[in-house]
Amino acid sequence: MNRLQPLLHDLVATFAAPTTALAGPDGQIRAAGVQGAYHADTRVLSEALLRLDGRETEPIGHANDGAGTTRFVSLARWLGNPGPDPTLRVERTRTVTPGRIDERITLTSTASAPVGTTVTVDLAVDLAPIEVVKTGGQATPVAAHRTADATLTWERDGITVAVTAEHADVAENGRLSWAVTLEPGTATSLSFTVRAHDPAAVVHAPVRARDWSAAQVTSGDQRLGRLVTRSLDDLHALRLTDGQDAYLGAGLPWFLTLFGRDSIWAARMLLPTGTDLAAGTLRVLARHQGTKADPASGEAPGKILHELRRQEFVLADDQHLPAAYYGTVDATPLWISLLHDAWRWGLAETQVGDLLPHLEAALGWLADGADPDGDGFLEYLDTTGHGLANQGWKDSGDAVRYHDGRLAEPPIALAEVQGYAYRAAMDGAALLDALGRPGAERWREHAAALADRFRARFWVDAGYPALALDRDKRPVDSLTSNIGHLLGTGMLDPAEERAVATALSGDAMSGGYGLRTMSANDAGFAPLSYHCGSVWTHDTAIVAAALARAGFPAEATTLIDGLLTAAETFDYRMPELHAGDPRSALSRPMPYPAACRPQAWSAAAAVLILQTTIGLEPDVPNGRMRLDPLPGSPFGPISARGLQIAGHPIDITHDVDTTVTGLPEGLLHRIPAHAPIRGLDAVR
Repeated sequence: MNRLQPLLHDLVATFAAPTTALAGPDGQIRAAGVQGAYHADTRVLSEALLRLDGRETEPIGHANDGAGTTRFVSLARWLGNPGPDPTLRVERTRTVTPGRIDERITLTSTASAPVGTTVTVDLAVDLAPIEVVKTGGQATPVAAHRTADATLTWERDGITVAVTAEHADVAENGRLSWAVTLEPGTATSLSFTVRAHDPAAVVHAPVRARDWSAAQVTSGDQRLGRLVTRSLDDLHALRLTDGQDAYLGAGLPWFLTLFGRDSIWAARMLLPTGTDLAAGTLRVLARHQGTKADPASGEAPGKILHELRRQEFVLADDQHLPAAYYGTVDATPLWISLLHDAWRWGLAETQVGDLLPHLEAALGWLADGADPDGDGFLEYLDTTGHGLANQGWKDSGDAVRYHDGRLAEPPIALAEVQGYAYRAAMDGAALLDALGRPGAERWREHAAALADRFRARFWVDAGYPALALDRDKRPVDSLTSNIGHLLGTGMLDPAEERAVATALSGDAMSGGYGLRTMSANDAGFAPLSYHCGSVWTHDTAIVAAALARAGFPAEATTLIDGLLTAAETFDYRMPELHAGDPRSALSRPMPYPAACRPQAWSAAAAVLILQTTIGLEPDVPNGRMRLDPLPGSPFGPISARGLQIAGHPIDITHDVDTTVTGLPEGLLHRIPAHAPIRGLDAVR
């Protein structure tokens, strides 16, 4: 039987990494699909069903109080006074902290006579690995054990789950029960606590109360301020640590762990709130940087990790990834550029210098391991038969298609990866110069030669770059969002940037709620395809930012407005992706039903949108700063308080004029922009 990945779009998440609870809108956790509580890639609670007198209550709504608390409200209309007005209200408050879930059940009566009821909660545990759940599989339930102090415990493979309940009758089968009598106009509360312990977990709770500034944003277009506020709260709850170093888990429930590409992009987008997260992310990934050639895991000297798991991640018979997996072609150049950008935002030179050996190793991989056939382009090929067939950010098996819908054959050289590599070579050269190390000119020459090769091989007759080159070095001629990532890397000249902007700004690409991953005119397009027609929040934000920097503010504004409209639909918690249906056909975007929500780079995109809107780009080492808001203030007056440059909290207000306060001494506080910013050192 074909097992299907469970759907997520209608579930309610309550979380504090590395612990998550996923429930239905009624608050119930049912033994179905992906519902459950998870800790460090294991489902530690597979069922938690609340009943009164053996009956489920009727839900009327739920509300979040930050990422870690959700209140579910329901009614028991068979109890209390007869008539249309309910008189027995049930509020179920779920609070998640790392390794722990607390539930408080509050019954409130407005009945005219005493109300008696028996409250029960039935609990079950299966300790299913997240990859089993993701592939629609099932795990064998674990038997509960009741200890002498009435604690329920479940244990397998070293993982322990324990449940305690105040004043409850605790049964060996996992049932908690309370007999309750409510006098008129009174309330009573019942509670239980779930604790999970996994000594072999590879992800750990944050060690500090905060790892970036507590920025506060208000905007004339209230959608922008609301999106930033909700996103920063979600990101706060997605933090993980390796020792003292913080990074962001990629997203829940499938990817709440260290992901090279995702964690890098999220940290890069959050640079306006400080450099600490970027520094932690860089150091954690440096500790896992490849040191040897290992085809089974994809490891290579200098290469940056793709994904870290507790154990082998088995997704299908023909796809199983080692616990430490390096199957990514873009994490290494992106690591280099994160280091460079953090330095430009004020990361201390001593911290940059500590990472110099890892920078030089990563540059070495760009010139050697990234180009196995020696054609001068970065490419990938899974030689094991059980890894990821595609190893760019669009990593599904059908992501690389020709205009006519045919799949491209590997090895694949992706367009945006060549742009990342160009930018990384230039960024690496700038850092080598700044740190007094030799070799900078070599990398500038490397970048220039890559740009020449790209110009000669990637452009198609339709007037834009191909998605990729296939195994025979033929251009894969579909029109995709990938080419938008080339803008701002410095690899394209102004005319080429205009051609890319024109290709992406038509309805076929920009006619949805954001930027489609593939043109609606391509044969492979489908609005609910994971990578061939859907809209990804981070992708749209990256391209919008690049368009604005390249001198195409109207096109950037269109994409940002699409995301802000989608944000309203998703209660300002942007999912990993949503459907690419046209705005002209549907008044709101449809969810992609298996998307992670929240996802780190989707949430962090809110800060990149803010940065794009106010046009802020500092260059602390050179004492310069670009401040070039989108013309016409398309999202109204903006106030951003508590951003950070070089550790200094700054405030920016933008209306008719733009003002900045709190800048570090010696940083030119405003440099008017009269032309597009191009290349890496063009900040005026």
